Amino acid sequence: MTLAAWLGYLETLHPKPIAMGLERVASVARRMALRIEAPVITVAGTNGKGSTCALLEAIHRHAGFRTGLYTSPHLSRFNERIRIGGIDATDDALIEAFEAVESARVGNAPDGGTPLTYFEFTTLAGLWLFMRARLDVLVLEVGLGGRLDAVNIIDADVAVVTSVDIDHVDYLGATREAIGREKAGIFRAGRPAICGDRAPPHSLVEHAQAIGAPLWIAGREFSWAASGAQWRYAGPGGSRNGLPYPALRGTYQLANAATALAAIDANRARLPIPAGAVRDGLVNVELAGRFQVLPGRPTIVLDVAHNPHAARVFADTLGAMGFHPRTFAVFAMLADKDIEGVVAAVAARIDDWYIAPLPGPRGAPAARIADALRAAGVSAASIHACDDVADAFAAARDAANETDRIAAFGSFLTVAAALDAARARR
Repeated sequence: MTLAAWLGYLETLHPKPIAMGLERVASVARRMALRIEAPVITVAGTNGKGSTCALLEAIHRHAGFRTGLYTSPHLSRFNERIRIGGIDATDDALIEAFEAVESARVGNAPDGGTPLTYFEFTTLAGLWLFMRARLDVLVLEVGLGGRLDAVNIIDADVAVVTSVDIDHVDYLGATREAIGREKAGIFRAGRPAICGDRAPPHSLVEHAQAIGAPLWIAGREFSWAASGAQWRYAGPGGSRNGLPYPALRGTYQLANAATALAAIDANRARLPIPAGAVRDGLVNVELAGRFQVLPGRPTIVLDVAHNPHAARVFADTLGAMGFHPRTFAVFAMLADKDIEGVVAAVAARIDDWYIAPLPGPRGAPAARIADALRAAGVSAASIHACDDVADAFAAARDAANETDRIAAFGSFLTVAAALDAARARR
């Protein structure tokens, strides 16, 4: 089968798109004899984990280490999720890995084998490729939560929680304490745990203490501070002064960079990172869809912000940009997200809203989004319903002058569609 055919097939293997638990995925991993020899850094968090993973990959690569990176979801191509040595996995490599997982999943079972979700299956495929790649370090991004996420079948040498806020309440709980407990599930006894949240939930701290995981908390064991055109970091491994700002936009990225440096500090005995590699990694890191500003006019900003915490940061960063007469939103979200909370966080920064449904059963209808906008006080004249994100982007682009700004946000799916539309337009 082609890669596209495989990906379509994987969506049929489990009746639910998300099924929390490790028993099924761990049983297939055992049959595959999966074993990771390289040091593993596992990264969880409500927001910031993708940026932190990208920073960890970039810094380790500039230090000369062979890296593996597993992230999700992807923007343009599935291959983006599995990177070895900074290069996306090829179709052929992925197909070979899928065949290995399928063989172990089915085995000799007469009932079709162990049911796996799309994410579980693809996680096993990534681990199989990483096992064969002779890596120096592996960075794994948690998909959802931590304790019951498929990547947690691998014991982290360093576990990172970037932030804890409200998201995925149907699976993780409706409070920071409940969510923090789930994210702390990636911690391991006797191994460093890093928390980039300055005020972590008590549940996270208590879990680390209960299992004996040394916990480093932002503002306590490590810190950072801006100093003009540079910034400085201080942690258990010492201070790093005169650092360049990360190439990722937004002052909030300093928190993600400092959290990545804390993880590097925790692993310094096995993987020492020289100062030059830190600087090179910071200035060369790339990550699409995190306050990504496209070249040209009008200014086009893409951000995957899809919960109130991320939306507040997104709004603040929009406010810190230069003056634009008008800002047009291209906005679509999943129905199981806090649409009202996201709208409330960003509404003051937007003049006109071009809204659209997202494809699939989880996509929120445009009418639902319009209701949330009106509830936030947005006038009906400023709300423009479109058939899909591509149409919404085209309409916003036609309405905008060269000095205006278009902000596409609300979901990875929104950003992916807007990015495709922008490329086609230029």
